[in-house]
Amino acid sequence: MTSGIRFENVTVAYDGNVVLDALDLTVEPGEVMALLGPSGSGKTTALRAVAGFVRPAAGRVHLGGRDVTELPPHRRGIGMVVQSYALFPHLRVEDNVAFGLRARKVARAEIRTRVAEALEMVGMAGYARRHPRELSGGQQQRVAIARALAIRPSVLLLDEPLSALDARLRSGMLTELARLHRELPEVSMLYVTHDQVEALTLADRIAVMDNARLQACGTPGQLYRAPADAFTASFVGNANLLPVTVAAEGADFAGTKVRVDTAGAAAGARATLCVRPHLVGLGDGPNRLTGTLREIQWRGATHRLYVDVDGHTLTADVRELKAPPALGDAVILHFAAEDAVLLPAGVADE
Repeated sequence: MTSGIRFENVTVAYDGNVVLDALDLTVEPGEVMALLGPSGSGKTTALRAVAGFVRPAAGRVHLGGRDVTELPPHRRGIGMVVQSYALFPHLRVEDNVAFGLRARKVARAEIRTRVAEALEMVGMAGYARRHPRELSGGQQQRVAIARALAIRPSVLLLDEPLSALDARLRSGMLTELARLHRELPEVSMLYVTHDQVEALTLADRIAVMDNARLQACGTPGQLYRAPADAFTASFVGNANLLPVTVAAEGADFAGTKVRVDTAGAAAGARATLCVRPHLVGLGDGPNRLTGTLREIQWRGATHRLYVDVDGHTLTADVRELKAPPALGDAVILHFAAEDAVLLPAGVADE
């Protein structure tokens, strides 16, 4: 079965309340697509529509080029991993992994082979005889992934699979998922998360969701370096979003002229200036802004500075300072024109 997912103007509503609004999106064969957005944005509903757990009020769902909108979940050829692991506590690891194969009436010898392959793939070959209660959270999630892979799906759905893990385990599992993606280049993955680090690390492309609608879609680099709007900028990485007025060869922020590419923007128009905190420097330089230090956080390799510039907060991540400024000090920040992006007027710092 070929892979790939196609949402064709898919709308889902509960009691007249639209929770997914006309989603039009394609996940290419072998691609990892992250659905990124806040709670209630529609991302999990989109995944459940692919799985067959919810039926669209309008639109069609296609898997591998075939319309599966009317098919029940067990006939869609998908694997699914959820955040709660959903392992059967009374079954050993090998039986949990074999569950989907037995439901499909796969031959016993083939089941043994596939279970061994799936456990080997996720690094759990030595745990086949254990019960879930004898495993750590990360190990249980590996078993859940093995169970999904054992049926050899063309599409793998992952619904916030790492949210129940601590930071160290989450980092390790991200590495494992990236490795699995390399080893299974034919499998399309739809990865639901509200964690931007997971999306940036794992996805080939990211679809940003908000208020039941698709806001933007692109590669991590595209969305990070050149976001289309203020919401995308704030949700894909940290961002300073400052209200400006477009001027000749730049923009005006709080009475200060800053240089930025204004191609396509009309002079006098309101806009939002986006610059990432790690691209803001401390001290004199281009696009110089002066403000008052309101908060400073030491983060090991960097200090994060929160600077009030005429009532707007500008955040700067600078290399660890030997002698950081004191709260209340006047400080100078700067950023290069090429490191800033001009966005349509939107929800900027107030």
